[in-house]
Amino acid sequence: MKVTCLQENLARGLQIAGRAVSTRGSLPILGNVLLRTEGGRLKLTATNLEVGINCWVPAKVDDEGAITVPAKLFTDFVNSLPPGPTELSLNVRTKTVHLRRDPYEANFKGMDAEEFPIIPVAPEKPTTRVSKSTLRRMIGEVAFVATTDDSRPVLTGVLTTLEGDRITMAAADPYRLSVRNAKLMDKVEGKLEVIIPARSLQEVQRILDDSDDPVDIFVTPNGSQVIFHTPEVDLVSRVIEGQFPNYRQVIPQGKPATRLVAQREELLQATRLASLFARDSANMLRFQVNPADHPPLVISANAAEVGDQTAKVEATVEGQNTTIAFNSRFIYDALGSLTASEVALELGGPLAPGVIKIVGDADYLHVVMPLRIPA
Repeated sequence: MKVTCLQENLARGLQIAGRAVSTRGSLPILGNVLLRTEGGRLKLTATNLEVGINCWVPAKVDDEGAITVPAKLFTDFVNSLPPGPTELSLNVRTKTVHLRRDPYEANFKGMDAEEFPIIPVAPEKPTTRVSKSTLRRMIGEVAFVATTDDSRPVLTGVLTTLEGDRITMAAADPYRLSVRNAKLMDKVEGKLEVIIPARSLQEVQRILDDSDDPVDIFVTPNGSQVIFHTPEVDLVSRVIEGQFPNYRQVIPQGKPATRLVAQREELLQATRLASLFARDSANMLRFQVNPADHPPLVISANAAEVGDQTAKVEATVEGQNTTIAFNSRFIYDALGSLTASEVALELGGPLAPGVIKIVGDADYLHVVMPLRIPA
């Protein structure tokens, strides 16, 4: 193998592929990155057996070949080099990669490429396509809700449903639920449901830019893997087996007793300030709504040994007076995941779930369970 590429392209490729490098050390080769020439480009591959990433780097290929090298050392070294042409050559006999970027040179001891796990490559015809900006937004608004508790594996994932020209993502933990719908670029025959690990989707979000270019989505015939493909990057993820709970049962139906509309940034700021006090009182935030008051919404937190804080928020309110409490982190996370200027908060009473919606966007909702206010 002998290739030449720009240091800045190689560094960026290693940054992307490196997100999948295993840090647990169960198999030594999973701590390596695979370098392989392919189609006139340099292909970088890494995997932790849950997620695999292929990243293609523009390069001048003089000799074909493949080798794996220690990911951390190789990445740290490349990142420290100045920009410009960087030459990689492989000594097959000693399994050593020689890197030269004048005036610097280094040798990296590698392991056989044949020992590296096989990462599937996206087939030619995708299951469907969606724009990068749409997918990034969906993941950002939903995936953070998934639990990190492995005792219920299905809740560590995002239920992704492809049907017709629509894609739906839903994630839940015992206290909240987030659902986002969007339009696909290509219709899907029938209906496909897969539970994708939230961590995998968050890696997809990091890789994608915010353009309207398409992302190809492939679900393998046996439904065990899903592949997200762009011209530069493939991300392959395992699919979580199991039955996702029927989340529609927890979405309140009918007209809410109280509905308020406010500027998202104002709500977020009020929540942020109150959270500083709430962390010393079980993260409890109180929302007091009275349409007759001006402003009609008061958000407060009270910590007996620390102090208290109150914020009055301008809002448009329909319905009756109510007082309800929520976990401050849950409200802050939900509002912080959005970009919309106006949001609606729908309340059914002190012990009923609250629903956050985007004004003018029926494709999103977030349900959060209330806290019981001490007598």
